[in-house]
Amino acid sequence: MNPEFWRGKRVFLTGHTGFKGGWLTLWLSGMGAEVHGYALPPATEPNLFTVADLHGRLARSTIADIREADSLTRAMQAARPDVVFHLAAQPLVRYSYTAPVETYAVNVMGTVNLLEAVRQAPGVKAVINVTTDKCYENREWVWPYRENEALGGFDPYSSSKACSELVTAAYRRSFLKPAGVHLASARAGNVIGGGDWAADRLIPDFLRALDAGRALVIRSPMATRPWQHVLEPLSGYLVLAEKLVTEERDFAEAWNFGPEEIDARPVQWIVESLCQQVPGAIWECNASPQPHEANTLKLDSSKAKARLGWRPRWNLQTALDMTLAWHRAWKQGSDMAAISVQQIQEYEAAAKQA
Repeated sequence: MNPEFWRGKRVFLTGHTGFKGGWLTLWLSGMGAEVHGYALPPATEPNLFTVADLHGRLARSTIADIREADSLTRAMQAARPDVVFHLAAQPLVRYSYTAPVETYAVNVMGTVNLLEAVRQAPGVKAVINVTTDKCYENREWVWPYRENEALGGFDPYSSSKACSELVTAAYRRSFLKPAGVHLASARAGNVIGGGDWAADRLIPDFLRALDAGRALVIRSPMATRPWQHVLEPLSGYLVLAEKLVTEERDFAEAWNFGPEEIDARPVQWIVESLCQQVPGAIWECNASPQPHEANTLKLDSSKAKARLGWRPRWNLQTALDMTLAWHRAWKQGSDMAAISVQQIQEYEAAAKQA
C-alpha cells in the first residue's frame, strides 16, 4: 500500500458512521485523503464515529439514507470523488429475519442508487462495493470459497449481498466499464476490532456481557468463521483501489480478503481464548431454537495474494489482543482517536516488516 497515492485524493465513502467505515475514515484521512462521508447517524450508542471524534477528519459528512437516490447523487456530485467506497448496508444476519424488506431495500437498491450516482458524477476513476463472505451459496463444506463459486444465501442478509454482487457485475459490464470507471467488489471475513458495538456480534456481545458482569450467552459454539481484524480487509480495499486507478491490467472484478485458513475458528475457540485473557469472564450456551445461520464458512484469498500482493499481517490472537486493548483504553477514558491511529500505525509497521 502506497500512502502517497492517497494524498490529496478525493474519496466518497458511504457508511462512514459505521464500524468499518469509521476505521477507513481514520486511515484515509491520516494519509491525506479528502474524505466525503454519506451515511445514516451512528446505529449504536456508544459508537466509533463519536468516540474517536471522526467528524473533524471529514471534508464533509452527509447524514442521509442511501435509499434516497436524489440526495445520494447530489452528495456525490458535490464531492467530485476520484475513488468511491460503498460500505453502507444493513449488516446483520439476525436482523434481516426481522426486517427483510428493509434489508433488500438498503443492500440491493442502495447499491443500485450508488452506482447510478457514480454514472452521474464525472471524474470517478474507481469504485469498490464492499459485500460479505456470506454472499456465497453455502454448502457447509470444509473448503474455503473462491471468487468463482456460486452466489446465494439462505437468509435475507446473505441473499441481499449476493444480489448486490449481481448488480455490481451488471453495472460493470453495461455502464461503468464502457465509461472508463473501474468497478470491483470486495468480500471480507468476519471482522473484529475496537469500536464495534453492534448487536448480535460475538465480540461486542462478549464485551457487553463483561462490562455488565454477566455471562456471555452464545448460540452456536461450533459455528466456524474466518475471523480477522478490521484493518486486514481495509488494507485490501486500499490496495485494490490503488490498482484500479493506476494499473493498466484489469482489476475490476470480485476479490476475497480473508484470514489464513488456520484462523477460521469455531465460536467456542474464540470465547474460550477471550475468557483465558479476561479474569472473571464466563459464558453459557443458549440451546433454544434459533434462526438458520451457516455452520462453516471460510474464504480463499489466493487471488488477492497472487495478483494484489495482499496478505494478512495479524493473526487471530493478535486481532483479539488489539480488540481487548482498544476496549480497555476506552474504559479508561483514553483519547480513542489517538489509540486507533496508533493501532493503524502498528498494523502498517507489521506490513513493512513482513
